[in-house]
Amino acid sequence: MTPGIDARLERIGTDGSYVIVPMDHGISLGAIDGLRGIESTIDAITRGGADAVLTQKGLAARVHPNKNGQGYIVHLNGSTALGPDPNDKRRTGTLEDAIRAGADAVSFHINVGSNSEPGQITQLGELTSEAARFGIPVLAMAYARGPDVDGSDPQALGHAVRLAEEVGADIVKTGYSGDPESFEHVVGSTALPVVIAGGARGSDRETIEMVRGAMDAGGAGISMGRSIFQHEDPEAITRAVAAVVHEDASVEEALERAGLALEV
Repeated sequence: MTPGIDARLERIGTDGSYVIVPMDHGISLGAIDGLRGIESTIDAITRGGADAVLTQKGLAARVHPNKNGQGYIVHLNGSTALGPDPNDKRRTGTLEDAIRAGADAVSFHINVGSNSEPGQITQLGELTSEAARFGIPVLAMAYARGPDVDGSDPQALGHAVRLAEEVGADIVKTGYSGDPESFEHVVGSTALPVVIAGGARGSDRETIEMVRGAMDAGGAGISMGRSIFQHEDPEAITRAVAAVVHEDASVEEALERAGLALEV
């Protein structure tokens, strides 16, 4: 890595661990709960301890005044849930767009095993080469998704994160395999920091147990969207997640610190 990439990674993380909240779902799902008044959501989650927020380039002006000095990542591809193939992510911006939007890093989604995988590999490789020239970190959202792929299979997830490293990403996001033992294989498949996606929203305890399991397996944190920004109290659930990621808190400690311990 270059000094520029290292410096910018510090802006989107804390001592090599990451609490990132992606809010790029407006393209795929529309103006869903948590994203209509995105300004107040960004303010809440960054006050709660998020290291960085992530959006598409068009929302940059709504992000910067509300992120309380935390990091900003611009996502550079997308698709809609209404389209013919939601796995077929297409470019929505350039590295220059992201730099102009004030990004500390960029992200790119690839579905390993999907019909659109070949083009996504090419585009991710091109992006990492260009970003390296400017010292901009690349977060690869590398999922195991396709007609014959089990998205929680640790072998498939391990393949996805290794692909991200092979093409030059600096940090990789992927799905959680379900337990710390199997996720150790995923983390061990790459030298990159591995952060987990949140997936469908569960209970507060289920969310924090998943984060704890990923960290116990050697993960570097989370890049978690709806489980945080659609929470009744985004600041509180962010605080609980950050306690696990950054302070090595137990599930009970994290829930208690965030005032969520009374959940049934």
